Amino acid sequence: MTRLRIHGGRVVDPSQARDEVVDIVVVDGRIDAYVGADFGGEYDRVVDATGLVVSPGFIDLHCHLREPGFEDKETISTGALAAAAGGFTTICCMPNTNPTLDTANDVAYVFAKAREARGARVLPLGTITKGQRGTELSDASELSQAGVVGFSDDGRPVWDGRLMRYALMESLRHKKPVVNHCEEPEVADGGVMNQGRVSDLLGLKGQPAAAEDVMVARDIELARETGGRLHLAHISTEGSVRLLRMAKQEGLAVSAEVTPHHLIMTEDWVLGGNGRNGRPYDTRTKVNPPLRREQDRQALIAALAEGLIDVIATDHAPHRSIDKDCTYDEAAFGISGFETALGGLMQLVESAQLTMTDVIRRLTIEPSRTFDIAGGSLAVGSTADLVIFDPTASWTVDVAQFNSRGKNTPLDGHTLQGRVVTTIVGGDVVYEWRNVP
Repeated sequence: MTRLRIHGGRVVDPSQARDEVVDIVVVDGRIDAYVGADFGGEYDRVVDATGLVVSPGFIDLHCHLREPGFEDKETISTGALAAAAGGFTTICCMPNTNPTLDTANDVAYVFAKAREARGARVLPLGTITKGQRGTELSDASELSQAGVVGFSDDGRPVWDGRLMRYALMESLRHKKPVVNHCEEPEVADGGVMNQGRVSDLLGLKGQPAAAEDVMVARDIELARETGGRLHLAHISTEGSVRLLRMAKQEGLAVSAEVTPHHLIMTEDWVLGGNGRNGRPYDTRTKVNPPLRREQDRQALIAALAEGLIDVIATDHAPHRSIDKDCTYDEAAFGISGFETALGGLMQLVESAQLTMTDVIRRLTIEPSRTFDIAGGSLAVGSTADLVIFDPTASWTVDVAQFNSRGKNTPLDGHTLQGRVVTTIVGGDVVYEWRNVP
């Protein structure tokens, strides 16, 4: 029997409406009891969390681990450790690998590599269409039996409405969400950043907000018609928020996520208006969907605080330096997001735009409910997946210290507040900040 005690921390667990200073006892990888500081007993290890926040481990419904096929960008092992460094204990990886995750064998490979890794648990999604080519549906039954938590062609939208309709019908049969990349490619028309004032100033081709809004509207209509489970990936516009509100008011089975970078950055970062290290045409700001206007950012924050947007998901997208050390037009889309997520989000807590409970809820119990996966709670008897973090610690982002192979973030050199100290998965300590050189 292995006994672990988390001592002196402020336990914030929205699933239990718990916010108090109390000790947690973990026995054989499960939450065994909540006890007072004077409670005795013998333990294999005591973790001192005095002055720190203890919460359920974060769950990320949307990330890219690149393996198989693009291990020079990230591996399942490096991604799982980077996720743990960001406080994530479960991560759901997208299937846009090489080969794409189309078959039971593809899914089995990811699970096998995940078992070898030390860090967050890894749960794969399967493709909606074979090869993500958008011409033929993947075998949803085979993928579901193999253990996928959902279906997505993320990185590419399912542009064929007929196939999307059938995919949503399949979601009913398998009780797993369909996650669509919210972009109408013909409207996006090759835009590399948000269309507007900044794109005009920089002479870059803009992607109109309508490219997202049109796809969101189409998918909501298909969800209404089929009754299928639709999850809207990385929404970024005021228009998407408005459409999501109407869908939820109607009671449709529609959920949505927003990324930390869309909550804390705007198109002005492309112009160089991001303070330290800010420079025009910074390719590290190139992401899809693009960083939007300030009014879009504020609409996203308000929707998250209201509970209209269900979860925060990183859309962690690691790239090689060569993919970003080029012109803005040529650069790859994506930001490496695991290790800066908490620090970025704590800016919104510090500015009182979100509460600590808001942030933790959208990183824990709501992702668990949205994809119907384990985790997100520290209730007695649950698996001991938890994160201990210092909400007041200031630190400077140094990508050279990242566990991820992807160093591509415009936050490099910026000072953030809020740092993960310890991450525990199944009762095992898989990450400790103090032991990192």
